[in-house]
Amino acid sequence: MVHCTNGVPTGKGAGALNTLTLFGLFAVTAMLVTYALENRSTWFILAFAAACALGSAYGFLQGAWPFGVVEAIWSVVAIRRWRQAKK
Repeated sequence: MVHCTNGVPTGKGAGALNTLTLFGLFAVTAMLVTYALENRSTWFILAFAAACALGSAYGFLQGAWPFGVVEAIWSVVAIRRWRQAKK
């Protein structure tokens, strides 16, 4: 259990990565990689949309709902870009 003293985590598990943090790290890393590779294939645009959806889920699960909303919007924008790029 992690306790806070003066706003600093202390005790067993302080500073440890939990499952939610690892999920967020995966989502943001996937967003970065797929965004960088979008020019190679339209499938990377779709993968970016999926990564944004994961980032949105992370934001809501973590309690940062504004981040979740923005990432959901980015996911919709990326899906529209993927549809246009397919044509």
